[in-house]
Amino acid sequence: MPDVSFGFTIPQRGVFFGVATWPEMVALAREADQNPLFDSIWVGDSVMAKPRPESVALLGALASATSRVKLGVGCMASFPIRDPIIFAYQWATLDMVSNGRMLLAACTGIVAGGVSAKEGAVWGIKDGQRGNRMAENIAICRRLWSENTVSFSGRYTAFEGVSIQPRPVQQPCPIWIAANPAPAAADKPLARVAKIADGWMTVNIFPGLFGALWQNLKGHLEGEGKDAAKFPNIAYHNVNIGPQRAACLDESKRFLDEYYGPVFGPQMVEAWTAAGTPDDCAADLRALIASGAKAITLRITGWDQRGQYERLVREVLPRVRG
Repeated sequence: MPDVSFGFTIPQRGVFFGVATWPEMVALAREADQNPLFDSIWVGDSVMAKPRPESVALLGALASATSRVKLGVGCMASFPIRDPIIFAYQWATLDMVSNGRMLLAACTGIVAGGVSAKEGAVWGIKDGQRGNRMAENIAICRRLWSENTVSFSGRYTAFEGVSIQPRPVQQPCPIWIAANPAPAAADKPLARVAKIADGWMTVNIFPGLFGALWQNLKGHLEGEGKDAAKFPNIAYHNVNIGPQRAACLDESKRFLDEYYGPVFGPQMVEAWTAAGTPDDCAADLRALIASGAKAITLRITGWDQRGQYERLVREVLPRVRG
C-alpha cells in the first residue's frame, strides 16, 4: 500500500442544520492538529451559491486554534469572483499568522441549475468566464506574493504599481486547482491543472472517476515536462462509520441533501463515501489509494461528529495504514 496522508474536513455548512456548533468543530480541529494521523484541515467555500460561514474568516480562527497541520480551503469556489488584490492580501496574512501553513485549492465554483450564474451576476461575472478568471487571479496572486511592485494588464483585471505587505511565509505559496470534470470533458480543465497548478484536488463522485481523471492528468503533466510521481493530489472524500453499510449510506445521503440540495443520487453517494464498518471504510479508502490518491481529506457525513471522529481515528485509519 503506497504511503498516504490524511486530512480532516470541517463541515462548516452543517452549523445551519444541527450537525455541530462552530466551537464543537474547532474542538475537533484542535484534536486533529494533535493527532499525527492528520496533516491537514480543510474548510469549504461559497458566498451565495452554497452559503456557509465564510472561509477566510474561519481559517483565521483555525490558524489560532492549531499549530501543526496545513490549513486548506477546498475548493475556493468564490475565487473567480473575489477581488484578486484583496484576496492576495488576506491569504498572505493568513500564511503569516499560521506560520506558513496555508494551502489554497482554487476552483471555478460553477454550479448547475443557474445557481452560480445568479451569484456571479451580482458582480457581472458569467459562468463562462469563471475558468479564465480563476487562471488570471492565480497569476495575479503569484506575482503579488513574490514581487515588490506589480503592474498587471489582463482580460479582467488591470492595475499599476501595486505591492502588498505582508508576504506569505511560504515562498512560493502553493496554489492547487480543484477539478472534477466528466471524463469526456476532462482535457481542458486537466490541461489547465497541469500547466498552472501546484497540485490537484478532486472528488470520486462516480465509481472509478478518480482513477480515470488521474490517468488523464498524468498525460498532461508529462506534456508539461512535470513528473506525475512528484505532483501532489488529494481526494476530497466522505466517511460514515456504523454497523450497517446501507444505513451509513442513507445517513450520508440525508447529510449531503441538506448540505447541497438533492443533487447526489445513491450511486454517487456510495462512490463518494467510505461507509459501513471500520473494515468496510478501510477497504473503500484503500481502493481510492490504489486508484492513485496520494492524500485523502475526510468529511464526516453524519450528525454524531464526535463519535464518528473517535471511530475514525481509532478504528478506521489505523486499518488503512496497517
